[in-house]
Amino acid sequence: MKKKILIIGGVAGGASAATRLRRNDEFAEIILFERGEYISFANCGLPYYIGGVIENRSSLIVQSKEDIEAKFNIDVRIFSEVISINKDKKTITVNNLKENKIYEESYDNLIISTGAMPIKPNIEGASDALNIFTIRNIPDTDNIKNFINNNKPKTAVVVGGGFIGLEMVENLQHLGIKVTLVEMAPQVMTPIDFELAQIIHLHLKDKGVNLILNNGVKAFKDKGKKIILSDGKEISTDMVILAIGVRPENILAKNALLTLGERGGILVNEFLQTSDPAIYAVGDVIETNDFLTKKLSNIPLAGPANKQGRIAADNIYGKGEKYIGALGTSVAKVFDLTVASTGYNEKILKALNLKYNAIHAHPLSNAGYYPGGASISIKLLYNPETEEIYGAQAVGIKGVDKRIDVLATAIYSKLKASELRNLELSYAPPFSSAKDPVNMLGYVAENIKRELVKTFQWYEVKNLIKEKAFLLDIREKVERDLGTIETSIHI
Repeated sequence: MKKKILIIGGVAGGASAATRLRRNDEFAEIILFERGEYISFANCGLPYYIGGVIENRSSLIVQSKEDIEAKFNIDVRIFSEVISINKDKKTITVNNLKENKIYEESYDNLIISTGAMPIKPNIEGASDALNIFTIRNIPDTDNIKNFINNNKPKTAVVVGGGFIGLEMVENLQHLGIKVTLVEMAPQVMTPIDFELAQIIHLHLKDKGVNLILNNGVKAFKDKGKKIILSDGKEISTDMVILAIGVRPENILAKNALLTLGERGGILVNEFLQTSDPAIYAVGDVIETNDFLTKKLSNIPLAGPANKQGRIAADNIYGKGEKYIGALGTSVAKVFDLTVASTGYNEKILKALNLKYNAIHAHPLSNAGYYPGGASISIKLLYNPETEEIYGAQAVGIKGVDKRIDVLATAIYSKLKASELRNLELSYAPPFSSAKDPVNMLGYVAENIKRELVKTFQWYEVKNLIKEKAFLLDIREKVERDLGTIETSIHI
């Protein structure tokens, strides 16, 4: 009997599921519903189109409705908003937004890929403002682009220092707009621990960004042209980008009484089934076990969503494919810096009450005698007893993404921290050193294991000074000139 499979939402998870379903079954009836016009577009490229780095808007379209229909014989219904899921009848109710027509569609299996929506806090004056934007999709991007082209803003405020916020800061600055970044936390980029975030803070200031930390937005005045911060400070601005974060777009699942997690994501099992076995869910809308501790997490990234779409499509055909969880491996460009991380950071490890060692290294991206090398600040977190690697972070100008990718692979392969020294990684002077930065982390872990060295963290230095510990600084003079601990002795 021919299967009928419905998919709610496209982009990474839904579009990936649709094409995999067709490869699994030539004859299945597959219908993909998308509330907007675009079913498969490059979310991650949107800030770069606004900044002019990506010149052509068409480059953002990964697959059009026509492409998918022609190549895969999939019924793609754009401007079709699914307004309810009727589990008992195995139907969905759809509103055809073009014709304002409501109808039902039955299914054998359903895949929910509704994604996440930007968080829009209820801030005084926001509803009256004409210059406040969020960025989630192509229409959002068009609105921002049109506002910039028509109003020629000279100043902008970005609220939120996560990935999207920082990418917007860079791209607005690229257009010659003076940018202020407001972040409620004491640092930007929460996947990165505090000490590495300081490198990003300095770089943002060097690039002329007005960075305001430990502060939030209390109110908007003058139709968004004036911002009142939590501490009473006022900022005048021509436009505002809200990049505070995202939350799962779960209203359909909630109304259908599918089980949700603490973060609001749809709970799925290892086969990506919801509490209704006929319904699967993928992408930013789900909560599932992470790779490291199997604790529930919501990781809104394109890589996991693509994999989940493929796995759900396979499991509808009984292939028993298990989703093993995500590490949250991510990378971002912040002006000249590359910032990347994988797995847990210190904040998460402390919250989970897990014992860990933290080690740092600051090697060059390539051989010191070859021109163009740049320092990478890299951090590894691991279990002090089993040496299981919990996570890693890195900040630098070159070679950061390569090292984090190796470390993410090491975590999946369950390598011990000290075993990183044994990895044989590609070497030539323009690309690395004979002892790669990843090897160096392994050597440090090995030295700690053999009790050849004991390390202290930056937040322990105050106590060391208080206890009158003898601090010997053995760096080069040029390094010491950039900053030092006052009580240290230099040789």
